[in-house]
Amino acid sequence: MKTTVIDIDPENINEDAIRKAAILIRKGEVVAFPTETVYGLGANALDASAVHRIFEAKGRPSDNPLIVHICDISMLEEVAEHVPSKAHLLMERFWPGPLTIIMKKHKKIPYEVTAGLDTVGVRMPDHPIALALIRSAGVPLAAPSANISGRPSPTKPEHVIADMQGRIAAIIAGGTCKVGVESTVLDLSGDNPVLYRPGGITLEMIEGVIGKVDTAPGILKPVFAEGAVPSPGMKYKHYSPKARVIIVDGPIDRVIARIKKEADAYRQRGYNVGIMATEQTKAMYSEYMVIAVGDREKPETIAAALFDTLRLFDKAKADVVLAEAVDTNGVGLAIMNRMVRAAGFDIIHA
Repeated sequence: MKTTVIDIDPENINEDAIRKAAILIRKGEVVAFPTETVYGLGANALDASAVHRIFEAKGRPSDNPLIVHICDISMLEEVAEHVPSKAHLLMERFWPGPLTIIMKKHKKIPYEVTAGLDTVGVRMPDHPIALALIRSAGVPLAAPSANISGRPSPTKPEHVIADMQGRIAAIIAGGTCKVGVESTVLDLSGDNPVLYRPGGITLEMIEGVIGKVDTAPGILKPVFAEGAVPSPGMKYKHYSPKARVIIVDGPIDRVIARIKKEADAYRQRGYNVGIMATEQTKAMYSEYMVIAVGDREKPETIAAALFDTLRLFDKAKADVVLAEAVDTNGVGLAIMNRMVRAAGFDIIHA
């Protein structure tokens, strides 16, 4: 398949270019597009055949549900059967934005989107290109991250091109995604709100609006389940570079010492070792291949650069990446959720 790359400036949107991409969506094709979180792989959420093409392009397991993206609250009428009052409160506060809300699905939503579940995750992205594309297509878009399944999610056009060239009809190149990790996923379909995937809208922010929220046990641990799970990113190893990733957790001085010890041991065995540090600690690893992923005091910088950093270690041909754990307060929970899955839950406690 020939993949067309469409360059669009998010600050000065070319409506003709948006229309070309929207026509492809209406024809049942798959188009990658930027959001504020990561690049998405979009298809008409009401067209089962189009949605199936997403799974083919990604090599994604069919029991991993997709999130539906809308550009206007009125679109909920053909996506969700019922919108809870707490959902309205959260939409008013955080939409458009990186918050996905799980609700009972509308009968128009195909089996393929929800992996057969009776619920659907919905969000309104906070990105001008994403909103313009959905509006022009006139349909909600089912869209997981625009990467080969299991690989680090794409936050730059070159990431999408590397993974999706020849697999989909078009890629909208619209710059770097600002948030850098996928949306928060909150389930409001039951009696109690449940956080399934942390993201840029933190648990603390949500509880500030609707009160107590339960957290799913699989946020920092593997989920062993037969069949579909309610949210993307719960069940499988995700976000992984080609290198083996090992997280080192504990007091930072002990973490640094343990990482050096492990790095030396792997180097002696002939492995090319990379270290994922922060701005505060990178100088401690000057004799190693080290990349600072962000500022430990500003975890949003780590979130924004995490997936790009994992891909940089691939470019550097690292065999093993030793990564410092971060605090799980606020957006740190989202960072660690992605890191432990990138590592396949391979964690050393220093």
